[in-house]
Amino acid sequence: MTMSFAPRDTHAAQVQFALERGVPAMIGVMASKRLPYPARAFDMAHCSRCLIPWMNYDGMYLIEVDRVLRPGGYWILSGPPINWKKKYWRGWERTQEDLKQEQDSIESVAKRLCWKKVIEKNDLAIWQKPINHVECIKSRKVYKTPHICKSDNPDMAWERDMESGITPLPETSDPNDVAGGALEKWPERAFAVPPRISSGSIPGIKAEKLREFRLLYNINYPKTYKNHTHTLTMNAYLGGFAAALSKYPVRVMNTVPANSNQDTLGVIYERGFIGTYQDWCEAFPTYPRTYDLIHAGGVFSIYQDRILRPEGTVVFKDTVEILVKIKAITDGMRWKSQIMDHESGSFNPEKILLAVKTYWTGEIKKGKLDYNLLPSGKLDSFFFDQSEEDLNLRSLSVLRGKVSLNRDQVSF
Repeated sequence: MTMSFAPRDTHAAQVQFALERGVPAMIGVMASKRLPYPARAFDMAHCSRCLIPWMNYDGMYLIEVDRVLRPGGYWILSGPPINWKKKYWRGWERTQEDLKQEQDSIESVAKRLCWKKVIEKNDLAIWQKPINHVECIKSRKVYKTPHICKSDNPDMAWERDMESGITPLPETSDPNDVAGGALEKWPERAFAVPPRISSGSIPGIKAEKLREFRLLYNINYPKTYKNHTHTLTMNAYLGGFAAALSKYPVRVMNTVPANSNQDTLGVIYERGFIGTYQDWCEAFPTYPRTYDLIHAGGVFSIYQDRILRPEGTVVFKDTVEILVKIKAITDGMRWKSQIMDHESGSFNPEKILLAVKTYWTGEIKKGKLDYNLLPSGKLDSFFFDQSEEDLNLRSLSVLRGKVSLNRDQVSF
C-alpha cells in the first residue's frame, strides 16, 4: 500500500485530490524534522518532480530517506535533474551545467550511502539500498562521511530532528542476510509474525498477542466495516483492525500515539500496512472531511469532527464512565450515538460507543452555555439549554475555564 505526502498547497491541493480519489495521503514536508514514520518502513520511496534539494545539507534529506527505507528498498527519482543530457532541460528553464552539477551531487550522496544505481531511463532513475551494512561499514575507510551513527531509537520520529549520520541496520554477520529479518510476500505478510515481534525487540509483545487480536478482529470487523473506504484508526496498536479488513477495498490509516508506552508502528509496516505517529492533542495533518470511519480505542479528540465526513462513523472503545462523558460531547455536536457491549461479550467492562456525524445546518440563536470543568482543566460535560438547540457548534477549546459566546464559535 502506498503512503503519499505533500505540502499544503492551496493551488494544486495534491493531498486533497489524492484523498478524494481514495488514495491514502497526508500533509507533510521534508524540512528539519524526521518524517513521522519508523525506520525500515517502506519498500520503495518515489519522488516525482518534488523539488527537494537532495544534495544540500550534506545529503541530510537522502539520509532520512535511507532511514525509512527497508533493507533492499528502492528510491526512485523522476524529473529534474535526471537525464538532462537528452535535452529535457530545455523545458525546465535551467541550464545544463546547473542540472549536471545537481545530478552529480545526488549520485555522490547515493554512493556514500552505499546505494546501488539500478537503472536510468528517460527522466527516471532508480537506486537500491543494501540489504545489510556489512560492506557499507567497510566502505567507511573510503567514504569518511556520512558516518554510520548509532541512534537511541531509530524509530523515534515524532518532533525529532533529522540526523546527518546513516541510521545503522540491525547487525548481521552474513552479507547475504537481510538486516532485521526478511518479510513474507503479500498477502501472507499481513498475518505472519513480524520480525520486530519474533526478535523480541518490542518488550511485552509476543506472537500470541498478535494471534489473539487477529481472532477478535476477524470475527467481528469485516462484515461491519468493509464498506468504509477511507478509515482512520487512532490507536492502531498491532494493526489488527487493518489486517481484518485487508481483503476488502478499504484504505486504513493507522496511527500510533506519539506518547504510547509501546512503539508498534514498525510492526504495522512490517505487516504491510501504512501509518504515522500522531499526538492527538494536535490536529491531524489532513484536510477536513477526509474519513468515512474513525476507530478510536482509548482515544478521544475534538479534531475528530473536523476530519470526519458528514454521515461518517466513529467507534469509541473505553470504560462506561469515559464513554458517557464522550457521549455528552457528541450529543452536543448533534451526532447520533449509542453505547453497546464490547465485541467479546457483555462481561467485558470495556464498552463501545457508536457515533454517527449527522449532516445538518442550523440557525444561530442567542443562548447560555452551562459547563463543568474537572480540576485538571479537561472538559467534563456540557449541555445547552432549550434556547440553544439550534446552535451550530463549530469549534471548542479549553482556556482558563472561562466561557464566551460569539456568534457560531464557543470557546472556554
